[in-house]
Amino acid sequence: MSEQNTEYQKVLGEAIAWIPRSLDQETIFKTQLTGLRKLLKADRVALLRFSPQLDGPGEFVYEDVADDWNSLLNLKVQNNSFSNYQKEGIQAVTDVDATIDATQLSESHAKILREFQVKANLVVPVFKQDEARSATVPELWGLLCIHQCSISRQWQDVEIEIAQKTAQNLAVIIRNTQLLEIAHYQVEQQKTLAKVIKKIRTPLDLEEIFQVTVTEVRQLFKADRVAVFRFDREKDWEGEFVSEDVVDEWDSALAAKVYDYCFGAQFAIHYQEGRVQAIADIYGAELSDCHIEILGRFQVKANLVVPLRKVTEKEELPELWGLLCIHQCSNPRNWQDYEIEFAQQIADHFGVALRQENAFKQVVMEKSAERQKTLAGIVDKIRRSLDIETIFQTTTQQVQQLLNVDRVAIFRFHADWSGEFMAESVAEDWVKLIQEQKENPKIPANVSLCSVRDLPNYLNDTYLQQNKGENFAQKVYCSCNDIYKANFSDCYIKVLESYQARAYAIVAIYQAEKLWGLLAAYQNSAPRKWEIGEVELLAQIGGQLGVALQQAEYFKQVQVQAAELEKATERQKALSITIDKIRQSLDLNTIFQTTTQEVRQLLEVERVGIYRFYEDWSGEFVADSMIDALTSIVNTPLEISPVLATQSNAGKLPRNETFVPILQGEKLWGLLVAYQNSSPRYWQDEEINLLAQVGVQLGIALQQAELLEKTRTQAEELKKTLQDLKETQIQMIQGEKMAGLGQLVAGIAHEINNPVNFIYGNLNYVEEYAQNLLDLMKLYSKHYVDPIPEIQNFVEDIDLEFVMQDLPKTMDALKLGSERIRQLVFSLRTFSRLDESEMKAVDLHQGIDSTLLILQHRFKARHKHSLIEVVKNYGNLPLVKCHAAQINQVFMNILSNAIDTLEEKRIIEEDFSPTVKITTAIKKDNPGSVLITIADNGLGITPEAKDKIFNLFFTTKDIGKGTGLGLAISYEIIVQKHGGQISCNSEANQGSEFILEIPIQS
Repeated sequence: MSEQNTEYQKVLGEAIAWIPRSLDQETIFKTQLTGLRKLLKADRVALLRFSPQLDGPGEFVYEDVADDWNSLLNLKVQNNSFSNYQKEGIQAVTDVDATIDATQLSESHAKILREFQVKANLVVPVFKQDEARSATVPELWGLLCIHQCSISRQWQDVEIEIAQKTAQNLAVIIRNTQLLEIAHYQVEQQKTLAKVIKKIRTPLDLEEIFQVTVTEVRQLFKADRVAVFRFDREKDWEGEFVSEDVVDEWDSALAAKVYDYCFGAQFAIHYQEGRVQAIADIYGAELSDCHIEILGRFQVKANLVVPLRKVTEKEELPELWGLLCIHQCSNPRNWQDYEIEFAQQIADHFGVALRQENAFKQVVMEKSAERQKTLAGIVDKIRRSLDIETIFQTTTQQVQQLLNVDRVAIFRFHADWSGEFMAESVAEDWVKLIQEQKENPKIPANVSLCSVRDLPNYLNDTYLQQNKGENFAQKVYCSCNDIYKANFSDCYIKVLESYQARAYAIVAIYQAEKLWGLLAAYQNSAPRKWEIGEVELLAQIGGQLGVALQQAEYFKQVQVQAAELEKATERQKALSITIDKIRQSLDLNTIFQTTTQEVRQLLEVERVGIYRFYEDWSGEFVADSMIDALTSIVNTPLEISPVLATQSNAGKLPRNETFVPILQGEKLWGLLVAYQNSSPRYWQDEEINLLAQVGVQLGIALQQAELLEKTRTQAEELKKTLQDLKETQIQMIQGEKMAGLGQLVAGIAHEINNPVNFIYGNLNYVEEYAQNLLDLMKLYSKHYVDPIPEIQNFVEDIDLEFVMQDLPKTMDALKLGSERIRQLVFSLRTFSRLDESEMKAVDLHQGIDSTLLILQHRFKARHKHSLIEVVKNYGNLPLVKCHAAQINQVFMNILSNAIDTLEEKRIIEEDFSPTVKITTAIKKDNPGSVLITIADNGLGITPEAKDKIFNLFFTTKDIGKGTGLGLAISYEIIVQKHGGQISCNSEANQGSEFILEIPIQS
C-alpha cells in the first residue's frame, strides 16, 4: 500500500501544481477526481455539493466515471441524513445490501445508492474552511463520494486515508478559489467605487450620479435591480424611486409611490443611525405584512438596503435622505459581508455628494464677490471694447504688469483640440511665440507622446484630443512652481523649454459652457511659488474673457442678424403669400406642389420635398420641387446625409439638408425637407423657423382636408344609413304583414273548414238522391212510353237526356273540388300551426308537403318556361319534437329562394329543366338527428356571398325583391331555438344545397 500512497502523492502533487496555472475550479477538481479514481481503481468518483441550507438538496457538480456506469452530473439528491456527516465524519460501506440489514444505512439512503448502481461506497465530508468560524464547528460544504458499482468492496485504511487527504485538499482548493474570487470581486469593487467617486466629485448633477451608481453596482453585484429611493419627510416617510438599473425581465420601480405606515415608527431612527438591512429571504425574515406587501409588489425575494444620509450642522443625527436598495428578484440570496461593506461605502460617498450640492453654490458666490473687487479695473478695460483682438492685447498686457511675469499668452483650441496662440505680452529678451509659431512649426509642439495628465497639453496633444479637454475641464486652473521638480517627462520638459518657461499658471477660458482656450502666465527667469490669490485672479480674468468672447460673439450675431433682418422681413412677406395660397385650396396635391415651389424660391435652395410616414414608419416623398438639373425623388425613401465634422458659422454644423416635422394634430404625418445638394450649407435659425411655420400650415391643411374627407364620408354614411333604415322599415313592415297574413290564413282556413266540411259531408247524400231520381226517370221512361204533352215538352226543354248524362259528372266534379278545398285548408292549417306554440312531436313530411302545396302555383309551367319538377326522396322519419310552424317557415324560406333562383335561370337558359330535390333521412353518425336536404339546380351562390347568406339583412336579390331576413330567421330557428345545424353547399351556376340537421328530441 506504500506504493499506492506514493502514487497518490504524485497525483496530489500534479493537482496542486495545476492550481497556479488555472483559476478554474472545474479544471482543478477534474484533475483531482480523475487521479483519485485511477489510483483507487474505483468505478466512479464524484463531488456532491450541498445547497447553502443543509436540509436542502445536494447536487453532483464534478465526477470522473468509468464508461460502463451512468453519470451523476447535475443530479440533485434529497436526503435528510446528509447532516449526519457533519457529526459522524467518514462513512465506508462495504456492501450496500448487507449494510442495510445491519441498520447502518436507512432504507431511503440505500435506495438512492441502488439508483446510482452503487455496491460499495466510501464517503468523506468536505468542510468549508473559514477563519472567521470556530475551528470546532466546521461548515459542511459537500461530500467526496467514491463508488464501486461492479462488486462489493472492503475499503482499506490507506484508501480511507487517501480519500480523507483528498477531501482536505479539495477544501483547501475551495478556500483558495473562493479567496481568489473574493479578491477579484474586491478589485472590481474598487474599480466600481473609483468610477462612482469620480462621477460624484466631477458634476453636481445628482440624477447622473445616481444613474451611474445604480448601473455600476448592479453589474458588480449581479443583482436583479439596484435603485435609489428618496423620502419626502413632509409626507410622513412617503417616497419614490428616482433612479434604477433593472434586468429586463423584472418590472421597473421608477416613480412608484411607496408608503409603509410602519416605517416611521420602526425603522426611521435606525436608518438615521446608519443601520443596514440585509435580508436573505423576505418570506422567512419575520417582516411585517405591510413590509412584505411592498417588497412583493416589486417582485423582491432578497433585499439589501443601505441608508443615504445627508449630514447637516443643525441636527444631532444625519438627515435620512433616502435608501440605496439592492434587490434579488429571481431567488433568495445570502448577502456577504464584503458586499454589505461595499454598499455602505457607496452610500457614504453619496452623502458627500448630497452635502456638496448646497456647499458648492455658497463657495462660488463668496469667491465671486471677492474677485469682483480685485478685478474691477481690468474688467472695466476689457469691457470697453467689443473687438476681440483689442481685448486680448489689453488683457495680456494688463495681466503681465499686474502679476509681474515674463509672459502672458492666450491660447485657443481648435475643433480637434489642437490649437494656436492668439495673443501674448512678453518681457524683453524673451522669444515672441506668436512670431515663432509662424516661422518654426516646432514651437506649437506636438506633445502627444508626453501625455501630461495635470495640464492640457497644447496644440496636437492626442491625450487632450481623445478626452476632449475633460482632464482640464475638471479644474479651473493648474499651476507649476518649477518644471524641473514636477516629475514631468523629458519630452514635455523640452516643450516647456521651447516656451522658455520655468514656472507657469494656467486657467481655462470658457465661452458659455464650452472650453474655448487657455490664459497662461509664464515665469521664465526663475522658479516661482504661485499664490492662491494670483491663480484665482487669473481664473477670474479668464472668466471675464469668456464673457467678452460671448459678448463679441453676440455683437457679431447682432450685426449679422441686422443684415439678415431685412431679408427675413421679405421672407415673411413671401411666407404670408405662401400660407395664403395653401389656405386657398383643399386639394392636397395642389397644396403640396405650391408649397414646395414657393419654399424653394424663398430659401434659394436646390430642392424642397414633402415626405410622408406610413403606419410602419416606412415612407416616401409625395411631392418635390427642384432646379432643372435635378430629377424628381417622388416615391423614393428618405435619406439623411451625415453631419460634417467641421464646425463653424457660430457653432453650427454644415449639412446638405434640413427638415421640420409636419404634424397632423398630435400625430407625426411627415417631414418638410430642404436640400442643398451641390455643397454643405450652414442652415440659419430663421430659415428653419420659416420651414417650421410652413410645416405648421401644412399640418393645418392636412387636418382641413381630413375634416373635409370625414364630412364627405359621414354624409355618404348618413345617406346609406337612411337608405338602410328605410329598407329595414320596409322589411319590418313586410315581416309584420307576413305575421298578420299567417294569422289571417289560419283564421280563413278555420272559417272555410266548417262550410266545406258540411258540403263535403252531404255530397254523398246528394249524389245518392240524384242517382235515385235518375233511376226513377229511367223507370218512367220505360213504363210510360207516351207521356202527356206537357211533360214531353218539359223534357225537351231541359234536355233530360243530357242532364241524365252530365249530372253524375257534375257530382264527381263537386266531390273533387270540395276534396281539393279540404286539402288546401288542411295545408294552410298545417303550415301556420298557430294553435301549436309549444314544441310537439310532428311529422316533418306533412310540413314539407303542406309547404309544397301552398307553393304549387309557382311550380307550374309559364309561357315558354317548363314546370319546376319536385323530386321527393323521403326516408322513414320518426316524429320530431319541434315548433312546427317555425320549421315550416324555414321550409317556406328555402323553397321560395330555390324557386326564385330557378325562375332567374329559366329566363337565361331556354332549354333549362328546373328541379327541386328534397331528401330526408336519419343521420348515420348521429341517430338522434334527422337530415333534410333541399337542393336546386339554379344559379348557385358566389363564394363571397356564401359566407354572408345567414347574416341579418344580407341579400343577393335586387332592391325590393329581397329583405335579407329569410335565411337569417331560418338560421335562428334551426340553430338557436332547436339546437340544430344549417349549412349550404353551392357553386356558381351549379345550384345550391341547403342541409338541415334537426334533433329528434323524442
